[in-house]
Amino acid sequence: MAISLAKGENTTIDPGLTNITVGLGWNPSETPGVEFDLDASCFLLNAQNKVRSDADFIFYNQPTTKNGSVTYGGDSRTGAGNGDDETIQIELPKVDADVQSIIFTVTIYKGKERKQNFGMVRNAYIRLVNNSDGQEIMRFELTEDAGENTALIFAKLYRRDGQWKFGAIGQGYDSDLGVIAGKLGVNIK
Repeated sequence: MAISLAKGENTTIDPGLTNITVGLGWNPSETPGVEFDLDASCFLLNAQNKVRSDADFIFYNQPTTKNGSVTYGGDSRTGAGNGDDETIQIELPKVDADVQSIIFTVTIYKGKERKQNFGMVRNAYIRLVNNSDGQEIMRFELTEDAGENTALIFAKLYRRDGQWKFGAIGQGYDSDLGVIAGKLGVNIK
């Protein structure tokens, strides 16, 4: 049975778990003629909560870390259908020791330009799946109205006292991916 987390809650990941998928899903507004493109991404952060280099920003244009510990599964441009819309695979033992956390974000592509926001998105969630047996371990569903926000820090995977933990964040921003990336140390050109 999967653990269901509320915003602000954290839980420890079983130390025997080594290979996981972070699945993100959502259903955009059903307004006819309006297309939504939500994008998942992640940032590998050091103890100062910054990327070590731009290579620690994983998204559709840079789908994997140099050592292959984190791999982005591809861009779903519509959010149509059931199940995960986008995935990120993580091999926990391969994550560099100086990476203290991995932050997972979802942004609405051209959200401001198209006048789209998370208040128009339904059934948004993030979940962890054990790749060895396909079982869902934990899930965080965004249940509150995210209003006018066009970017969201959904959750984080982080190290504490030698163990990996998962935290449900659900923090919205009225900005785009570039603003969040810049705050986390990515060199925005």
